[in-house]
Amino acid sequence: MQAQERAKPDATAIYVPGNQTAKAIEEAIEAEIPLVVAVAEHVPIHDMLRVHSMLQTQSKTRLVGANCPGIISAIGKCRIGFQPLPCFSPGKIGIVAKSGTLSYETVASTTRAGLGQSLCISMGGDVLAGTSFVDALKVFEEDPDTEGIILVGEIGGTAEIDAAEWIRDYNKRTDNPKPIMALVGGREAPPGRVMGHAGAWIAPGEPDAETKHRALESAGVTMVDHPEKFGQGMRALLARRTMTSATPISSSSQKRGLHTMRRFPHGSSRVSSWSIHKRSLYAKEFQALEMLKRKSISVNEAAPSDSDVLLTMTVDRTALSPCIVASTTPDLAQASSARFPFAYTTQKLSSTSPVLEAVASHLHLPETARGKLAELTQALWEIFKEKEAYLLEVWANFSDGEMQVRSARFGFDDAAFRSSGRQEDVHRLRNKDEEVPEEVDAEKDGIVYVKLQGEGSIGTLVNGAGLAMNTVDALSIHGGHCANFLDTGGKATSETVKSSFRIIRSDPRVKAIFVNIFGGLTRCDMIAEGIIMAFRDLEMNVPVVVRLRGTNEEIGQKMIAESGLPLHAFDSFEDAAKKVISLARST
Repeated sequence: MQAQERAKPDATAIYVPGNQTAKAIEEAIEAEIPLVVAVAEHVPIHDMLRVHSMLQTQSKTRLVGANCPGIISAIGKCRIGFQPLPCFSPGKIGIVAKSGTLSYETVASTTRAGLGQSLCISMGGDVLAGTSFVDALKVFEEDPDTEGIILVGEIGGTAEIDAAEWIRDYNKRTDNPKPIMALVGGREAPPGRVMGHAGAWIAPGEPDAETKHRALESAGVTMVDHPEKFGQGMRALLARRTMTSATPISSSSQKRGLHTMRRFPHGSSRVSSWSIHKRSLYAKEFQALEMLKRKSISVNEAAPSDSDVLLTMTVDRTALSPCIVASTTPDLAQASSARFPFAYTTQKLSSTSPVLEAVASHLHLPETARGKLAELTQALWEIFKEKEAYLLEVWANFSDGEMQVRSARFGFDDAAFRSSGRQEDVHRLRNKDEEVPEEVDAEKDGIVYVKLQGEGSIGTLVNGAGLAMNTVDALSIHGGHCANFLDTGGKATSETVKSSFRIIRSDPRVKAIFVNIFGGLTRCDMIAEGIIMAFRDLEMNVPVVVRLRGTNEEIGQKMIAESGLPLHAFDSFEDAAKKVISLARST
C-alpha cells in the first residue's frame, strides 16, 4: 500500500510463486491498482475463486492471468510479463491467446509476414482467467492501431463460444469489420484428461474443441490448423478489406479468405461428463461415497433408475465462481442440463436459496424433495470447500420424499498440495500403481506426458501445453498418428529433454520422433544440447525430425547442423510435419 501511495502505478506485475500469488493479487486489489498481471502457474483453484469473489465487489482493478506470459504493446514498446522480445515487431495485428507458446508462434508468423503486432494479450491457461477473449476483442475493436485480430483458444471453458457470439454481432453491426482469424487447440485431446495447462480440461457441460472451432467458423472467423499460417492468411484478409472498404464484408466472405486452409473433419462434439478428469487427485467411488456418509448423506449403490438425476458441483469459468450443474440425463451437452453459478462466499445452500430453487425447478423435483436436495448440495458444498475440490459429481434419487446417492466421482485440485502443501489427506488418495507408468515417470522431471491410443507411430516432444496440443492436432490433420502429448514445461533443461526422449522411446509403437520447439523462456540452444545428449547416451534407433524456433534459434539450429547426427532439421512446420509422417510410414 505504501508503494502504491508513493509511485501511484497504473499497473503491477506479480512474479511470485503460485502459493503466494493470490495474496499478492489481493494486496494489489486493495491498493486499487488498475491493471494487475499475474504470471505464475499452479495457483490453487480455490485461491483464485477467493480472488475473483473479491474482484467482483469492485471496479478499479482488472486482472490478466494467472498462468500467462503477460501483456505487451509492440507499438508502445511496453511489456508486463516475460514474452520473448526478439519475435515481436510494431505493427497492426491484435493477438489474444490462452497459450504462451502458441502466441509466440502467432507473433513470429505475423512478424515474418511484415504485419507486426499492435497489442498482445494473454488470457492464460488457468481455470479462472481474469481477462477473457471478449474483453480483449472489445479493446481491439476500439484500438485504432489494430487492423486485424487473431484469437488462439484451446479446450476448457466456454470463452471461445462467448467470443464467437460477440464476433457474430460485431460483423452484423459493423460496415467493414476488422478481419479475424483463429485456432483452437486440443481437437485430438482424449476426453477426461488435463492437457498441460491447469485449465485445459473439459468440465461437465462444456464444449469440446471441435464445437468451439465450428462456432468461430460459423461466426465468420477464418480458421487455421497451425499458427504458422496466420501471417500470410491475415495479409490476404487485410488486402481484401482494403479493396472492399466501401462494401460491408459478410461473415461468409470473410470465411473464404484463404482457399488453401485445411478444414478439420467434423467429429463428435460430445464428451461424457462421467469420465475421470485426471488432475492427478481423484477419489475412488467408495472413497467419495464415504465422504458423503460422513456428512450424513444416505448412500444406496442400487442399479440406475430412470428417475435418477445428475448433480455436479464444479467451477463456472464464465461467472468465475462455483456452480451446480443439474441434469436428468448423463449427457450434459443436451438441453436437459443447466448451470447455476453462485457466490464463493456462500455459507449455506438452503432449500429457499434462489440457486437451489432454480435447480429444483429445472429437475422438476416436488416440494417434498427440496429439503433433501438442500441437504445433499450443502454436503457437496462443504466437501468442495473443505477439501478444495474442482469437480464433485453424484447420481441421486429423490423418489417418495427420500434421497439416496447411487454413485459418485470426486476430483480434487492437485495444485493445493503441490504448490501450497495443503490437503495432504486428499493427496494420499492417489494410487500411482493404477496410473500409466510413463506418465508417472515423466512427472519426476516436471514433464507432462499423456499416452494416446491408436497406432501411435509418431512420438512428439514439445515445449508448452498449447503448442503440444496443436502439434498433435496438426499432425493428425496431415495424416499422422501421434503416440503421445508431451510438454517439457517452461523450466525444461537439457536433462529434461533427454528424459523426454527416454520416455518416448519406451513406447514400442513409435517409429519416428518430432521435436517441435518455440522458445520463449525455453532456449533453443538448450533444447539442441538435450537432443545431442539423448543421441549420445540413449539408443536412438528411430529417425528424429527437429524444428527449432524462438529464443536463440540460430544458435540451436547451428548446433544441430554441426552435430553430425542423423537429424532432419526444418524451419517450416508444414515441411517438418510432412517429413516425420513420411518417416513414420516408411520405418
